[in-house]
Amino acid sequence: MATNPDAEIDHEGPVTPYRQLAEILKARIARGDWAEGRPMASENSLVQQYGLARTTVRRAIAALAEERVVWTVQGRGTYVGQPPDGS
Repeated sequence: MATNPDAEIDHEGPVTPYRQLAEILKARIARGDWAEGRPMASENSLVQQYGLARTTVRRAIAALAEERVVWTVQGRGTYVGQPPDGS
């Protein structure tokens, strides 16, 4: 699913907001907004930017982590790509 990285969340659309956000974040990563191995935007900034609840943002990040697009270090942030140890 090709998504516009500058898209807004459609709260009335058929796709859940967390899935929409996950697709937007993947598009932003593909565009190069955040480099491989570097931290991406914080949860707080994503909550403010997209007008979503923190749990929705966390669910989108968790979906991307399951797809191995990002990984999270508690207290440090979410990083693009796979963890350096390959796990």
